[in-house]
Amino acid sequence: TGPRQVGKSSLLKEIGKGKMEYITFDDLLVREEAREDPKMFLSKYKLPLIIDEIQYVPELMSYIKMIIDNDRKNGMFYLTGSQKFHLMKGISESLAGRIAIKDLLGFSNKEIINKGEEQNPFIPLKEYENIENETVLTVYNKIWRGGFPELHKNKDMAWNEFYNDYIQTYIERDIRDLTQVADEGTFLRFLRIIATHTGQMINYAKVATDVDVDSKTIKKWISLLETSGIVYQLRPYFNNLNKRIVKTPKLYFLDTGLCAYLCGWNTPESIERGAMSGAFFETYVVSEIIKSYWHNGKDLRNLYYYRDKDKKEIDLVFEKDWTLHPIEIKKKSHPVYEDIKSFSVLENLGKEVGRGAVICLCEGFQPITKT
Repeated sequence: TGPRQVGKSSLLKEIGKGKMEYITFDDLLVREEAREDPKMFLSKYKLPLIIDEIQYVPELMSYIKMIIDNDRKNGMFYLTGSQKFHLMKGISESLAGRIAIKDLLGFSNKEIINKGEEQNPFIPLKEYENIENETVLTVYNKIWRGGFPELHKNKDMAWNEFYNDYIQTYIERDIRDLTQVADEGTFLRFLRIIATHTGQMINYAKVATDVDVDSKTIKKWISLLETSGIVYQLRPYFNNLNKRIVKTPKLYFLDTGLCAYLCGWNTPESIERGAMSGAFFETYVVSEIIKSYWHNGKDLRNLYYYRDKDKKEIDLVFEKDWTLHPIEIKKKSHPVYEDIKSFSVLENLGKEVGRGAVICLCEGFQPITKT
């Protein structure tokens, strides 16, 4: 599962080339045929079978379950879906315990620079000391372009046209399927406004005022963006030892190019020099970390941020084996001890505090000391 245009279908077609049949429910005639008689529809195809955009025909799920239960072999069906809510609803009702879920986003940085080695899930330990050294403009060019494969496959493709078409397709297809949006212009205004909040805690009331809808609608629409793989809501770290911790999630766009387009930042230089420069860098880092987990089939239940009512904040907190690892994200080339002073607040939460890090634009790995 994952947002549109990240390569789900292309990946499965490549895996199944010459070995598997492929059908897509983007084709309305095929979709209608499957809805009318799901059992007969499935009987026409040999297994293994790739079914693209399965969420459009949830009626198939129970018949797929029967086929699996009759012959418990791995790899009988490969399913894709770009509307996670409908897809997961069908799976939880019919295919629980019979299927593995893989989340796919756009290209990671390692994929873009064509490094062959596997990218392990990120945690600030020794194996991540060998980092990429890139110029500021190189980093912001990647932020501006985003991770959608088509923009990297076809370097001559017009950036504005790609994202304009992407937004129109998303609103006209996914949003109409997921909810009744009375005014698509209002939803587009919401998209543009919420993009300016990437890397921030969500103030539902303020966004609602700016969009001119109520807060319940904003919460529903943000949930739709998360369902569609457009944004990620990072939950705050919380335990009962510290009642002063803020409980509002932070919002991050999962593709920085899409976010830049919605915000109206049309060049890498304008993003790097603009008021949202730091927010874009933080969003880029968080999205890369998320990819390092999802693209390895790992979930992110143990990734948080920290902020308390004394305004002490840590951008990311990893919990691994009862140990907390703090991360700060800074658009700077020379990290200093002041950047990690807030790490000490974790010592009051009743868990071990492990190695932390500052992710920034410095050249190579540098230890940070008080001196």
